[in-house]
Amino acid sequence: MQQKNMISLRHKLALGFGGLLAIIAIMALLTFQQIDRLGNAIDVILRQNYRSVTACQEMKEALEKIDRDILFSFTEQQGTDLRDIADSEHQFRQALEVELGNITLPGEKERAERTATLFGRYVSVLHQVTDASAPLERRRMLYFRSLVPLHTEIVTLTRQILDMNQSNMNEANHSARITATSAHTRILVAILACAAVAIIFSYQTRRWILRPIGKLIDSAQEIRNGNLDLIAVSSSNDEIGQLSRAFNEMTSTLKTVRQRDSEKLDRTRRVTQEIMNILPTPIALFDAEERVDVATQSAIRIFGLKPGTSAQNTDYPWLPELLRRAAGKGEAVETDGFGYIQKFIENREFFFKAAAIPVPALPDSNGANGTVLLLQDMTQVHEQKELKRGVVSTVSHQLRTPLTSLRMVIHLLLEQRIGPLNGQQAELLHTAGEDSERLADILDDLLDLNRIESGRARLKLLQHTPEALVRAGTDPFMQELISKGVSVIVDVPTDLPCITADAASIGHVFANLLSNAIRFSRPGSTIVVKAEAELSGIRFSVTDTGEGIAPEHLKHLFDQFYRVPGQDEKSGIGLGLSIVREIVNAHGGSVGVESRRGKGSSFHFTLPACTC
Repeated sequence: MQQKNMISLRHKLALGFGGLLAIIAIMALLTFQQIDRLGNAIDVILRQNYRSVTACQEMKEALEKIDRDILFSFTEQQGTDLRDIADSEHQFRQALEVELGNITLPGEKERAERTATLFGRYVSVLHQVTDASAPLERRRMLYFRSLVPLHTEIVTLTRQILDMNQSNMNEANHSARITATSAHTRILVAILACAAVAIIFSYQTRRWILRPIGKLIDSAQEIRNGNLDLIAVSSSNDEIGQLSRAFNEMTSTLKTVRQRDSEKLDRTRRVTQEIMNILPTPIALFDAEERVDVATQSAIRIFGLKPGTSAQNTDYPWLPELLRRAAGKGEAVETDGFGYIQKFIENREFFFKAAAIPVPALPDSNGANGTVLLLQDMTQVHEQKELKRGVVSTVSHQLRTPLTSLRMVIHLLLEQRIGPLNGQQAELLHTAGEDSERLADILDDLLDLNRIESGRARLKLLQHTPEALVRAGTDPFMQELISKGVSVIVDVPTDLPCITADAASIGHVFANLLSNAIRFSRPGSTIVVKAEAELSGIRFSVTDTGEGIAPEHLKHLFDQFYRVPGQDEKSGIGLGLSIVREIVNAHGGSVGVESRRGKGSSFHFTLPACTC
């Protein structure tokens, strides 16, 4: 049976830190005491004794100066200024007052008072010696008999006071050194004791805290790797022991929850798979690592998308890129750039269009949880397009021959080669001729669109400068612009990169855009044809200042047979802009439009640039 430690982790930490705090407090107290003692010793040296030493020194200097001035007064060559003697006397008295007010040593007071008494007698004799009216010999006699002995005794007393204070200063200095040495030793002992307690506490901390926490970290790492059978062992009853037991309870709960979730997930997976098996549309669910998680039987049978298959290992190079685009955009994307996926099933040709839909992420996760690949059967749509192309091609060719004959007949009748026409007959034939020409243009547009869509229209790709393409596209319309009173501005920089394009097809694009701009421009207005460089290539634009187009019609302008309501019947059947889009797409470019009611419209298309 294991013996548990009943001391809590909080008490252990309090014990360790409390010991350190006690030693720090003791060390601080000792330091403060030693600093106070050193301060007192230094105060004795600097404040008390030093003032007495300075005062005695000043008294000696003043007395010596008075003596020199007296001796100078005895010479016949130089007189003495009595004001200097008076200043020295004043200096002596000030220093004597300082000394009398700073008595600190035994015997110092008696000597200071004796000095004051002698100096009074000295001043009395000094006045007689410095009396200029007295005979010189008498003054000399007073100086040597009375003044010199007083001077000597005063100097002796001041020296004794000075020596007493200097001796006391030396003793105070020695005491301060002893105190400093003692403080150094005590503080060093306190620091060593603190270091020893810190080392002991560090060792105990490792045993009490770090080692159990390390075991818990290892256990957490094992749980992270999926080992929920691990049990964290702890022999203590402190907070670490309680944490270990809570950790074990958490592990047990996680194990139960994981087992329950695993059963639920397995049940959901089986139900999902059963539902997927009965769906006729090929569908595959890819996980975050782009591996097939679940797939319908049709996706497995037709496309080989078995569960566990990586998108990188399929026969479809477009698949990984499609999945990444969907995950990056966070929305459904289709294989617009890849066309249809052709498959032969039971000797029949099928066409599929792929779309990738990202699975929304969970609230606590980052990024998508996976991507759904939907392969829509477009066989019927493809067959209908092919049938339409065939019908359009056949009908157009079948109508072209009789239409040509009809146009020739109308032309001969209008030239009156087979007889004269009255005015009404000529007008009717003229109208029939215009309608036959419009019908011929419609057939030409149908045939051109059919050839481009079917890929039979071969482009003669050569390098051209944007300036040359714009000039070739605008020059044929200059006469029409002048006749209608519409001006044109061509804005094409000469330093733009070249374009690899079919000049005739691009001329057809400019013809459609310019003819529309001229049709909807009023006399006196301006059309701007512009070319500029951008990241995707060279952007061409044709901008007019006409009535503009309502927003609800903009997204349908490039659809086949779409005409904006209210247009003149002679404006066509809605194939011109469809042909423009197909030509630009065949060059690897893009087309678009911006328009505002009452402000005009701007049609633009972008072609990839190259180096000339």
